[in-house]
Amino acid sequence: MEETWLYHYDPQTKQLSMEWRQSSSPRPKKFRVQKSAGKVLASIFWDQDGVLLNDYLPKDQTINAEYYSSLLVQLKNILKEKRRGKVVKGVLFLHGNAPAHRVLATQKKLAYLGF
Repeated sequence: MEETWLYHYDPQTKQLSMEWRQSSSPRPKKFRVQKSAGKVLASIFWDQDGVLLNDYLPKDQTINAEYYSSLLVQLKNILKEKRRGKVVKGVLFLHGNAPAHRVLATQKKLAYLGF
């Protein structure tokens, strides 16, 4: 499991910025463009066979224990669908030390789900 920020850009191509002007007229001034149009937090769950779940955090929301626990439930359901018969002894789960990962409620959810 990994969480990462994905930045999205709104680049302006040369074709879009072209304009008709006379050869003797001065070049138009270019204004400074924002570095990034926005960003989104992506949570990616995978195993040795590939990606299992991609989740993009809704705008103006933070990852807390409740949100993270709901992701874990989704992951458990996806494991049942995509890895039918492969998960026999349980799941060895590796994630970071973010506060939402270390909270007691999350630890209980991990134990309940068999991770």
